[in-house]
Amino acid sequence: MNGLSVSELCCLFCCPPCPSRIAAKLAFLPPEPTYAVVPEPEPVGSTSSLRGGTAGRWKLHLTDRADFQYAQRELDTIEVFLTKSGRGNRVGCMYIRCVPGARFTVLFSHGNAVDLGQMSSFYIGLGTRINCNIFSYDYSGYGVSTGKPSEKNLYADIDAAWQALRTRYGISPENIILYGQSIGTVPTVDLASRYECAAVVLHSPLTSGMRVAFPDTKKTYCFDAFPNIEKVSKITSPVLIIHGTEDEVIDFSHGLALYERCPKAVEPLWVEGAGHNDIELYSQYLERLRKFISQELASQRN
Repeated sequence: MNGLSVSELCCLFCCPPCPSRIAAKLAFLPPEPTYAVVPEPEPVGSTSSLRGGTAGRWKLHLTDRADFQYAQRELDTIEVFLTKSGRGNRVGCMYIRCVPGARFTVLFSHGNAVDLGQMSSFYIGLGTRINCNIFSYDYSGYGVSTGKPSEKNLYADIDAAWQALRTRYGISPENIILYGQSIGTVPTVDLASRYECAAVVLHSPLTSGMRVAFPDTKKTYCFDAFPNIEKVSKITSPVLIIHGTEDEVIDFSHGLALYERCPKAVEPLWVEGAGHNDIELYSQYLERLRKFISQELASQRN
């Protein structure tokens, strides 16, 4: 039944794992922070200094562990600030103006075991190559974001990032591409199922927590975590799914299942021989993203 033995089913229903335990097993390995954000002095009497909250200007300080690959000029294009989630956590955000006047901004939800400092070089390279600006944030408990990592916090964190991108920078939903990688596909799918945007990119996505932990699972149980498979059909924006055929962390079958369930899916990218963390090294990766953004999205808007 559903690919599980009788004993496994009995165990699941008699002592079901709670979503937080599934989530902790599959993800949430925040690294030691590789960056800090330091408030810049505000002019005396400014509204930001009087409020004393998360508003105002902040300066990014990267540690050696961030392994920044660019010069000071590129570092100066990175803007960082703090916002608050609906669950009361402080959320670190990063905005990189890779391309002045770019039509699209990518709201990027990164994978596990990294933070914004480690991702900053990748973001500059990606945005420059696909002609987009990049906005990203750290999950609760990652980088300078406070609180503890959890499924509920993931959803609250991306909501805070979405609102900050829209209000602080005035970016309209039709100019926002939601991009999730690995565990980052969880908040991405959730947000995309509730809001329309320009497009969605799911990079090495998972169908649900139970299906990663128990690969033969065919049904979504009430105690499952990260149920992307139940939300992806509600997305009304174009969805590009990217997955490596030799993914050793989240099996390739997850990408296939989401593609089959998603009515707005476009031609996917199945990277032959790629694993979980090396898809970006294959030339097809940038080629497909460029085609999707510069040709397919452009043609849909016209």
